[in-house]
Amino acid sequence: MTDYLQAVLAMLGPEEGRLADPAAWLKLEGELGRTLPSDYKRIVDAYAPVQINGHLSLAHPASGSWNLGAEMRSTSATWAGSSWESHVTGPDDDPRVFCALPQLGFGTPEGLVPLTSTDQGARVFTAPQVHGFSEGVVVQGSEGDWVGHPMPFAEWLYRYLIGEEMAGWDSGTFYPGPVRMEYPHAVPGRPVREACGPERGM
Repeated sequence: MTDYLQAVLAMLGPEEGRLADPAAWLKLEGELGRTLPSDYKRIVDAYAPVQINGHLSLAHPASGSWNLGAEMRSTSATWAGSSWESHVTGPDDDPRVFCALPQLGFGTPEGLVPLTSTDQGARVFTAPQVHGFSEGVVVQGSEGDWVGHPMPFAEWLYRYLIGEEMAGWDSGTFYPGPVRMEYPHAVPGRPVREACGPERGM
């Protein structure tokens, strides 16, 4: 059985660990009223804030810019006021159905909590359950389509990085070679620092 967390860490390479701060997570989880997936926090602590392969962004709760708590609050407020259900065509793509929720909330203990996004318009959430799987992943793709992935975040990220269709309809794109990472400067407006993971043999 694949250990997807270790597979992701191996794919991304040496950990940065610049902002790892248990107190920042405790504060954020206290505000949310729920804990966040442990594999997600491990990956965020290891590398965030970072943009991966030019598209997927990970923020950190202890960061000044790219602050995860601020992004979660802003995103949740936007989605709570949106017409998210306009893209639902039936029970198969209704997050209320595959998350077993009578009503869909955002940034709430029992609802969807935003974890990350892509610059191509996909938004990635976690939910208390997805198709019966605890702390699964929910994605609304750039076309507005909803899909539930009954798997931990680390598995979702691994599959995303190897080019599977994990960020919505027709989203699978494989970038050969090492994973490319861009680390924003602590001072806004300064150049980003680029790094690459190890050779993947892909």
